[in-house]
Amino acid sequence: MKQLLRFEALIVDGIGYGTLSPEEADVLFQLLAERYEHGSILISCHLAFSEWKQIFQNPITTTAVVDRLVHHSVILELDLPSYRLEVARQRQNEEQDPSKTNDT
Repeated sequence: MKQLLRFEALIVDGIGYGTLSPEEADVLFQLLAERYEHGSILISCHLAFSEWKQIFQNPITTTAVVDRLVHHSVILELDLPSYRLEVARQRQNEEQDPSKTNDT
């Protein structure tokens, strides 16, 4: 925990792709609470805040986490196609039809 608190910015990428165990949720909450107003946190998530109860399972913890994150924050909501999904589709198309590769 001390090591993670030393960084100027902490990036948590892809939160919400799975449910956290109670222990994991507690550790993440502790980390976010410790960094609250002491360091930058960047989080990417495909869920709206109203759906974060799926991640933390505990409504009280969810509310506390969201409250700390949105206070003094800038929220960027992007409605863009998934880069990874597009690459996977291209790869699948190339496997089905090798003549469509981009190799020259």
